[in-house]
Amino acid sequence: MVRYVMRKAAGWLLMIVVATNATYFLASWFLDPRSNFKELRPVRSEAQIDRALAPYNLDPRVPLVHRWWDWLTSVVLHFDWGKSPTGVSVNGEMGYRALVSAELVVIATVLSVVVGVALGVYTAARQYGWADRVSQAVSIVVFNIPTSVAALAVVFVAIWLNQHAGLHFLYVAGENSPGVEGLFPTLADRLLHLILPTLTLTLMGYVGYHLTQRSLLLDTLNADFVRTAQATGLTRAQAIRRHALRAALIPTATSVAFSVPAVFTGAVITETIFGWNGMGRYFIQTIGKNDVHGAVATAAFAAALTAIGAILADIATVFLDPRVRVS
Repeated sequence: MVRYVMRKAAGWLLMIVVATNATYFLASWFLDPRSNFKELRPVRSEAQIDRALAPYNLDPRVPLVHRWWDWLTSVVLHFDWGKSPTGVSVNGEMGYRALVSAELVVIATVLSVVVGVALGVYTAARQYGWADRVSQAVSIVVFNIPTSVAALAVVFVAIWLNQHAGLHFLYVAGENSPGVEGLFPTLADRLLHLILPTLTLTLMGYVGYHLTQRSLLLDTLNADFVRTAQATGLTRAQAIRRHALRAALIPTATSVAFSVPAVFTGAVITETIFGWNGMGRYFIQTIGKNDVHGAVATAAFAAALTAIGAILADIATVFLDPRVRVS
């Protein structure tokens, strides 16, 4: 199993390297760092702007391959992702933001999988019952709601609940409150701020797992090995839990890795609406400021999250599928 997981991890590491370097070239071609200086007064000449960008390895007069090599050696040898066109360190911006976005994306992904799979199993075992029909209708409606609309709806509901409860326990802006000190008060404050963004991303993410898991389990319920298990004396619930669900979970586990980019895309919008200073919001800022190094670092972060999700999915597949362990 270890060799299988290591081989998969090596493949994903190669994917991160290729995707990050490809993003560097694309960002260098399409983003123009000089635009940050064109609105300044007094007006600067092109040569002055290029000289201002030179210390940050963004001078367009230097061949792109040379700039890429300097950036790559800096990342590999010093883990220095460079500076923005205004001289702000990308490492300094990413340190805190990466933790903020990682906790949001990871928790939302885990909750989406748990809720979606549990709902898929529950409704598949009660096919065409009222719970199955109602949950499918709700999931289809939620599936067609844009993330921005869902986030705003969650904000309005939270404000309404705060007003009617007379409390302020649902925070609609920011990832923490100023002035909170101490370990447990800080943790409690962080958890309260996590509720609404996580709820939004979970709502957007659970639908796919619900509908997919329901279809996969319905296909498996009538398989010969499940009927054989029931013929040996197992109840329907036991046959589903011990045999059918195990087989039906394998495609779902594989799909988790590919859902992480979608969750991160949703996080870009969610962080903006809830005022979180995460990587999603940073990505929008880097594009707006033509920050080549910041955009590349954000792409690398998203690729790393995808790789982590893929490796965890591979480990889950090893445990679920005995054919993988044997091979």
